[in-house]
Amino acid sequence: MSNLVVPTMAEMMASGEKPDVLFWVGCSGSFDDRAKKITKAIVKILNKCDVKFAVLGAEESCTGDPAKRAGNEFLFQMQAMMNIQVLDGYEVKKIVTACPHCFNTLKNEYPGLGGDYEVIHHTQLLESLFKEGKLNVEGGEFKGKKITFHDPCYLGRANDVYEAPRSVLSKLDAELVEMKRCKAKGLCCGAGGAQMFKEAEKGDKEVNVERTEDALKTNPNIIATGCPFCNTMMTDGVKNFNKENDIQVLDIAEMIALASDL
Repeated sequence: MSNLVVPTMAEMMASGEKPDVLFWVGCSGSFDDRAKKITKAIVKILNKCDVKFAVLGAEESCTGDPAKRAGNEFLFQMQAMMNIQVLDGYEVKKIVTACPHCFNTLKNEYPGLGGDYEVIHHTQLLESLFKEGKLNVEGGEFKGKKITFHDPCYLGRANDVYEAPRSVLSKLDAELVEMKRCKAKGLCCGAGGAQMFKEAEKGDKEVNVERTEDALKTNPNIIATGCPFCNTMMTDGVKNFNKENDIQVLDIAEMIALASDL
């Protein structure tokens, strides 16, 4: 992946430059092998569209979302204050992230601790790149395919971002089929509230299995996601039904990168 250009804030500052946007990679996008592919897809798109961006690299720490959702407010505030110090030190104004958990925390929780930034989700950035004419896709890769989109809780119901991901998917030469439970009535994949990092509690059925059933009813070729946690849960759900050879689970950024031959 030597052709990917990923400058750090430190490098940019050292050369007297300032990026237009900071790409907040997040824990999943940095460390999870599957989510790293989403990170690379976003970088490929940013590079192609000549978006002036930078990452924090080793200076980026967890936003504190899992700690806060699990009830450790003290740890959350410690993590948040450290991040705010770094962000303000670099005079960051605009942040884009592929993780709705990071998105929600940076956007809605950080201002209360003094961290005020314009925070957007990567699907919102992609939508604006299309509107500005910087990004175009042929959609050949997905021609005639049936796609269903799973709304991430912290993107949809928590922040009312429903149209951006669908607007981006509409650029593909494919058919978007909505699940019965979608948008404001969407069902959680089961990973929110720090549940991603613990074993499930006893019950009749795993949440991600129920949500995958919703998706399978649409007979999709692809389940599109906009969150690394959702991606993991839906992938596990598809495997639960032994459908991994028939149905792909892809982030919207990956789909745009594939359709653009990046």
